[in-house]
Amino acid sequence: MAKNILFLMTDQHRVDTLGCYGNQICETPNLDALAASGTRFTNGFTPTAICTPARATLQTGVLPYRHTLLANYERNVGYREELDDTFPVFSHYLAGYQVGHVGKWHVGKDKGPRDFGYDGEHYPGWGNAVDHPDYLSYLAERGYPQFSVRNPVRGTFANGEPGNLLAGLLEQPVEATFEYFLAERTIEQLRRFAADGRPFYLTCNWFGPHLPYLLPEAYYFRYDAAGVELPASVAETFAGKPRVQQHYSSHWTYDSIGPDRWRELVAAYWGYVTLIDEQIGRILALVDELGLTDETAVLFTADHGEFTGAHRLHDKGPAMYDDIYRVPLIAKVPGLPAGRVEDSFATLTDLTPTFLELADVEAPEHYQGRSLLPLIKGERPHDWPTEVVAEFHGHHFPYPQRMIRTDRYKLVVNPADVNELYDLSTDPDELHNRYQHPELAAVRRELTTRLYDVLRDRGDNFYHWMTSMFEVGGKSYDTALSALDQEAARP
Repeated sequence: MAKNILFLMTDQHRVDTLGCYGNQICETPNLDALAASGTRFTNGFTPTAICTPARATLQTGVLPYRHTLLANYERNVGYREELDDTFPVFSHYLAGYQVGHVGKWHVGKDKGPRDFGYDGEHYPGWGNAVDHPDYLSYLAERGYPQFSVRNPVRGTFANGEPGNLLAGLLEQPVEATFEYFLAERTIEQLRRFAADGRPFYLTCNWFGPHLPYLLPEAYYFRYDAAGVELPASVAETFAGKPRVQQHYSSHWTYDSIGPDRWRELVAAYWGYVTLIDEQIGRILALVDELGLTDETAVLFTADHGEFTGAHRLHDKGPAMYDDIYRVPLIAKVPGLPAGRVEDSFATLTDLTPTFLELADVEAPEHYQGRSLLPLIKGERPHDWPTEVVAEFHGHHFPYPQRMIRTDRYKLVVNPADVNELYDLSTDPDELHNRYQHPELAAVRRELTTRLYDVLRDRGDNFYHWMTSMFEVGGKSYDTALSALDQEAARP
């Protein structure tokens, strides 16, 4: 099948920015071509819509509640900041492989790729590491100007202060951008690995299209803002929704910006996506040039999505909408069918065992995902999950949530506020919380029970909260509590 593995990953990347996922304006020819030559997953999801926990899951093969790296260290809310050695990162299992990591790491605060067995520089933090010595050396060697931004775009906080930086014009040519630089470092590593001749696992992780959108003028204005159609969910009123969502909208200064500026931001976001797609094209062209195409599996995804104005929100945060939980997921494996569209649920948790199967290594028993190779082959196992379950633990502040999503419905349990239930067939934009609607009582009960069962089977102690607060399979609180007592009394 494949001797080598090339894993390409972006950060905070909406599914609907890609041509192969239906965008008719944003140009992504290289990712579109990758999808046409492999399998495009329509129901790819992140286990949690925040960088560090999602990336730690990719490394360990287990979900955030289990590896317990639950938040980004920059907005730490009291959780731990580094992975321990309870679950070895998957590079540990790739004996005989060259393993390389280029770009964003963000798995903890201080430890970098080399601490976990990868050949690769540590570019710390959530955003482009424009002060890193390696990048500054790259600019100096080529005579490129250093990072500089003009015309910054900000909203206004409720207290009248300038809001978070959202976008701006980067005063550098494209060759000096951090995105181009990371592609250059990947190309250099790819050449070294190819010359060595041993099989390799190599990943390039871009920091974009994560906000702020800081782009050369040609990319910032590549798409006409007047042609941008804002998402239907900008009609969000927050009626019947957890109050934190309205507070988060205020934090990202949505109402101070105005629709024309939001169209400009969406257009800039698309320009950012196109910039990265071009870098992906450069890397894939080298794979062809080196004669590695027929022995290299190429996979692409993102750690999570972004709101970009949807639901009058920005960034990501305490709201489990598809805007940030659904991710692009494309896989091309030599010798397997091309042009496939796969509708089965798949998550980032499934990628780690997929990599190991590609390397002909048996996944350890503690892994919580399943290899995607059967789906890529067009063979859906009879017991493949018909739902996806996700979790969240907080960003800026502790805020635990759990979600279960089927093809039609989504249930979100929010201990600190109202729960949410959406009928995605009639309300794909998730505007109307129908949790209390009597006609969906049976659906609510069924999903609550299913979520409870999954969490309990996983060992995610969030299920204890559900035992005392909700109907679970028709059991009363006393009956459920008695069952828990009996379980605890077992030897």
